[in-house]
Amino acid sequence: MRDEPKSGLLRRTESLLELMLFRTRWLLVPFYLGLVVAIGFLLIKFAGALVASYAPIVHGNSGEAMIAILGLVDAALVANLLLIIIFAGYENFISKIDVGPSEDRPKWMGSVGLSDLKIKLIGSIVAISAIDLLKYFFNVRTSNPTEMAWAIGIHLTLVVSGVLFAVMDWIADSKRK
Repeated sequence: MRDEPKSGLLRRTESLLELMLFRTRWLLVPFYLGLVVAIGFLLIKFAGALVASYAPIVHGNSGEAMIAILGLVDAALVANLLLIIIFAGYENFISKIDVGPSEDRPKWMGSVGLSDLKIKLIGSIVAISAIDLLKYFFNVRTSNPTEMAWAIGIHLTLVVSGVLFAVMDWIADSKRK
């Protein structure tokens, strides 16, 4: 079957529809702004955890100090993860971020595709899970064995998922080449 030439009205309708669909990408902006607000809330929680970590770090045993520090690292990793999602999502779906030439611009900005974002996301989630698991290990004497078993199982599931994502991306890249 041969493609029929489009009439003027059909061509204009199609162009208008495509333009409207293209502009709907801006509906994602409130999601990214909401994630920025979430980073602000996380900062407040981090400040509280920082103040609360004084006693365990200065006066507690090494296990208590490590748990307090791991809590701070955990919050920092979540904030980093949110920033990666905000920047990469905005640049992939909405518009390039143009802040002019700047030494401060991270090298990865503008080059993180969806595949890279997926790997960074699962990598960060695995790191956060590992930190939570370390907290159980530092409290092994007082930890609930069932909760610890679930934490280990969830962590291993996340690790295997991350490896499978990487393998799938490697296979897809090798097929493209």
